Amino acid sequence: MDIDPLEVIEAAKPEAPTKHRWLNPAVAITVALLATFMGICKVKDDNIVQAMQQAQADKLDHWQFYQARNIREEVAKAALVQMRIQAIGASGKQLTAVTEQIKVYETLAAEQNQKKNELKAQAEQDQANYDALNFRDDQFDLSDAAIAIAISMLAVASLTGLPWLYLLALVPSGYGFLMGTAGLAGWGIHPDALIKLLS
Repeated sequence: MDIDPLEVIEAAKPEAPTKHRWLNPAVAITVALLATFMGICKVKDDNIVQAMQQAQADKLDHWQFYQARNIREEVAKAALVQMRIQAIGASGKQLTAVTEQIKVYETLAAEQNQKKNELKAQAEQDQANYDALNFRDDQFDLSDAAIAIAISMLAVASLTGLPWLYLLALVPSGYGFLMGTAGLAGWGIHPDALIKLLS
């Protein structure tokens, strides 16, 4: 008589308890739903991160242009001081020429000041856009973290056959779903204390 090793292994396996047969299918369905939701949130989060990078680049560009306008304004003001000093000792045609140049440089300095202030406002708006996008990015980060914890707990629940662990895993699952939905819908849910702790 030959011994079949597969029969020995099958005979040695303990029978699965009938009262928890629902656990593995429930874990599988929950993990599939969480992974799908996580994927949808990831697409939106990636788009938000790209928009954040663009807002940051725009802010830097506007501040650089602001500095350039500031330098132009200061050069125009310095030229004005020199021309006003020249105008003191000038007379006739020279005074007329200097006076005309003073008007040109006054206009130039005023234009540079106005454009500089517009660039400052644009840079500040870019920062506000970045902050608003970062608010939503934080929501997606918390969603990812909570869902990852939930999936880990679900895996352990499936391996150990502990239904209470499955139920406990629904807590971070729900929180992750809430934060992901808040990010997708643009809700103002933002646990500042938790964000500061993790930042």
